[in-house]
Amino acid sequence: MTTKKKEQAKVVSQEQLADGIFSMWIQTEAAGSARPGQFISMYTNDGSKLLPRPISICEIDKEGGKLRVVYRVTGEKTGTEEFSQMKAGDTIPVIGPLGNGFPFEKAEGKKVFLMGGGIGVPPILELAKQMECEKKQIVVGYRDAHTFLKEEFEQAGELYISTEDGSVGTKGNVMDAIRENALEADMIYACGPTPMLRAIKQYAETNGIECYISLEERMACGIGACLACVCKSREKDAHSNVHNKRICKDGPVFLSTEVEI
Repeated sequence: MTTKKKEQAKVVSQEQLADGIFSMWIQTEAAGSARPGQFISMYTNDGSKLLPRPISICEIDKEGGKLRVVYRVTGEKTGTEEFSQMKAGDTIPVIGPLGNGFPFEKAEGKKVFLMGGGIGVPPILELAKQMECEKKQIVVGYRDAHTFLKEEFEQAGELYISTEDGSVGTKGNVMDAIRENALEADMIYACGPTPMLRAIKQYAETNGIECYISLEERMACGIGACLACVCKSREKDAHSNVHNKRICKDGPVFLSTEVEI
């Protein structure tokens, strides 16, 4: 296996989608081999911040050699705040694509849920664009009426929205949207916060549905060396010989029955 090398990616464009949510297109070699569900590690130009920020890939333009990332600014003087201030033509050090992706080829001929919550919404977009299946049901959850990427999702499949405050779609979470709309599926692909994924995992196993989940976790190295981002697994990890999986290296996408969350 070849080791990914850091490269200087060029910022193509940037826009603010909602309060604290930004979208950035970058020119990068990573676009050539990226898959839905993978991520890139983005470094700041601040020498005091040694660790990169793992950011999920939102869209892939292989022909143009570009990737789109949609991210949340997590606070002042953070790496994500620095990213949000970048303009077209600026350069940013990145490594990628990293991790595994969603096995979307398995969905052919099936009815599918594509589920995202919070900052787990963006990686669902490229998955929806590339997936070919019998019925594509996109179920995404937001805090409020700032339903970023809504128009793009509407072009990619049947869209169902839940909001915590009830301002758009179903009041509640993504599972509430499934119940309210009496939706059914043969397979599930999901990305979002742990409580959401835990509920989806339980729903899938109760109903005998094959389910793939992308775990969110704080990462350090992003390449599986430091063991900072592990989750409990049913199988022993060959690297550490314990019941752990490295989210950055073995994931972030797992078959739901492989991991305990």
